[in-house]
Amino acid sequence: MTLAALLKERIGLLSDVHGNRWALEGVLADAARRGVQRFVNLGDSVYGPLDPAGTAHLLLTLAAPTVCGNEDRTVVRSTEESSRNSTLAHVQENLPAACLDWLASLPPTCTVGEEIFLCHGTPRSDEEYLLHRVVPAGAVPRPDDDVAQLLAGVTAPLVLCGHDHLPHIRHLPDGRLVVNPGSVGLPAYRDDYPYAHTMAAGSPHARYAILTRHAAGWDVELLTVVYDWEAAARQANMNGRPDWVGWLQTGRAEDSS
Repeated sequence: MTLAALLKERIGLLSDVHGNRWALEGVLADAARRGVQRFVNLGDSVYGPLDPAGTAHLLLTLAAPTVCGNEDRTVVRSTEESSRNSTLAHVQENLPAACLDWLASLPPTCTVGEEIFLCHGTPRSDEEYLLHRVVPAGAVPRPDDDVAQLLAGVTAPLVLCGHDHLPHIRHLPDGRLVVNPGSVGLPAYRDDYPYAHTMAAGSPHARYAILTRHAAGWDVELLTVVYDWEAAARQANMNGRPDWVGWLQTGRAEDSS
């Protein structure tokens, strides 16, 4: 898809769907009501104890520019880990070969024209947050200078990132705009890398963003969408992930076990 094609329409920005078909359906319906016809996808599309095949089918129909997330890499690499990870086994066993091939083909970063740069985490790593850093006490906002350093070599004025699941807009002193739409499918989680920390959006809503190009720059709408998160939570419970149940129902990591 060319930049010219994207700029003719409002752009829906998706990230971190994590196999949550219910949330993705809600977001796509909301985007259609708002006149969105084109999308970009920042990765971590199918990993989770939910509906990876249904999610992948919907995403493939969008034909959206898409980058690879860290969990996308996990899904397509050796199945050795799946013997110890029931969620990974669930995803690999339920994804058709064509969907696995699609995940394996995704680039780590992508530039649309000269104006839009896509990455999952940072340009150098899909496991690193761009707008936050993790210290022993938890995740804290990353200073602008650090963000700019991580974006060294990226000339696009609009940078789109995901991975930390928190919606955020950052206007850097050098004029670049960084947008994280938040997570479509998983509003909270716990992680141990590089230190134990939690990320939580604070409510169970699905999240995405809409970008609109104007002569003066980009409008950004950060949106929250109601969907049937109880259905997603029931699926997570059926697949042995009570932690995901709490995250999906509340959008808070401290409320889950």
